[in-house]
Amino acid sequence: MNFETLRLPNGLRVVYLNDPTIHTIHCGFLINAGSRDELDNEHGMAHLIEHCMFKGTKKRKAFHILTRLDSVGGEINAYTTKEETCIYASALKEHFDRAAELLVDITFASSFPDKEIEKEKSVITDEINSYRDTPDEMLLDEFEEHLFPNHPLGRTVLGTEAFIQSFNRDSILSFVNRLYATDQIVFSCVGNVSPKKLMQFCDRVLSNIPLKQTSENKRILPVAAPFQIEKPEQVHQVHSLMGGQCAGLDSDERRTMVLLNNILGGPALNSRLNLNIREKFGYCYYIESSYNPYIDIGLFEIYFGTDKKYYNKTKKAILKEMNVLAQNQLTPRMLSAAKKQIIGQIALAQENRGGLMLSIGKSLLHFDRVDSFEEIHAEVEEITAAEILATAQKVFAPSNINTLAYFPEKSE
Repeated sequence: MNFETLRLPNGLRVVYLNDPTIHTIHCGFLINAGSRDELDNEHGMAHLIEHCMFKGTKKRKAFHILTRLDSVGGEINAYTTKEETCIYASALKEHFDRAAELLVDITFASSFPDKEIEKEKSVITDEINSYRDTPDEMLLDEFEEHLFPNHPLGRTVLGTEAFIQSFNRDSILSFVNRLYATDQIVFSCVGNVSPKKLMQFCDRVLSNIPLKQTSENKRILPVAAPFQIEKPEQVHQVHSLMGGQCAGLDSDERRTMVLLNNILGGPALNSRLNLNIREKFGYCYYIESSYNPYIDIGLFEIYFGTDKKYYNKTKKAILKEMNVLAQNQLTPRMLSAAKKQIIGQIALAQENRGGLMLSIGKSLLHFDRVDSFEEIHAEVEEITAAEILATAQKVFAPSNINTLAYFPEKSE
């Protein structure tokens, strides 16, 4: 699997994989701008812009944007994180030009009509309220708010109703002009499109996008604040999140952190948390750990939902599992099995061509390179048991483990 990359004269970077074995193409623009880059008076701006990009360009109205790909069975979508905004599409291979040109129009020529902005404010208010009905989503947002107080990483991506209502076309354009620079944008493509056709698209369309270089945009490293919070909420069971800070994307420790997390509570049914808490004791239906890295800092989290009578037992069992990994070095057999598992998971994930397109685009955006499967495999094989133990001792240290739990409100 050979990824090709190039940098155009206007600063745009391109990464693509030609896969003639499938009938589809997946492509998108990844922009190095998210909610973390908002000023104090812009909370929710990045996400609002993502919505409004679909509401009109210099040559299309919202209806024509929404039906351009759907009418031929394709899909177009977008998302905003704390560090990126992404607009992407999937379609049959014969509709590559249609999909890619539409993405260019949305990304670089959105007109942000005043009337449509007002509509999207109401839509996002409903989205905020829907999150309030989802305890695990609320829990994650509040956890980061407590962990990174007074820092953009501690704010929600959606923003608040008050801030959303204060935005207008001028404030949207101010954010776009400040952060949507061509040297901070990557075009990623995976699918059945020949290198010749892709290069023609780059020469004919992408190269004609005007050069715009980055203005100064320094991301400040947050300082984590410890906390232990248990509070009543309108829930039927206890929802809890435990965790703390760890290595970010810029750290050599990130691969070790991926492997350690997978051993403890990754998505596989044989994770320590699933086997020793769900299967052995039946304390909870769902328990999983996750590693969420930002560019300069990461989050390690364990989420579980359980009956109130099992909460303390579950928490004690989780701490025990972390302690085992922090005090005992993996045996050669255990280390080998853990590596085989993560490599298999990565291989399966890369078979999802849409997900692969987003993954390699993000890699080029932040690292200016894309590792092949063979290179990733080799890096995983180089991880030692001693490195896993050292990372576990640091990340699972009691002083780094914070807790936020929602308890069912007492009935009258």
